[in-house]
Amino acid sequence: MIKPTIGRVVWHYPHGMTEAHQPHPALIAYVWSDTCVNLGGFDENGQPYSATSVLLYDEESMPKPTTGYACWMPYQKGQAAKTEALETAAAARAAGPTNY
Repeated sequence: MIKPTIGRVVWHYPHGMTEAHQPHPALIAYVWSDTCVNLGGFDENGQPYSATSVLLYDEESMPKPTTGYACWMPYQKGQAAKTEALETAAAARAAGPTNY
């Protein structure tokens, strides 16, 4: 799971919007928890709006929401996976050989 922080960009699917629509870009403005954030977003016409207490959906650990939510962009998920792989490899190297 990617830890939400202020200023990171997410995709926002406001209430009534499905993945059949293009998501709205939004910035995390406040972090309530790992799964709840406030957003400053832009609609399909570029008009700004705010959304409070939005579910930050994690597809690996949550069922698919049926209404309004935010999620990480595919690029961010890819970068997080690369970072995790590098950290795992570095930890393995730091542990040294396992020959006994």
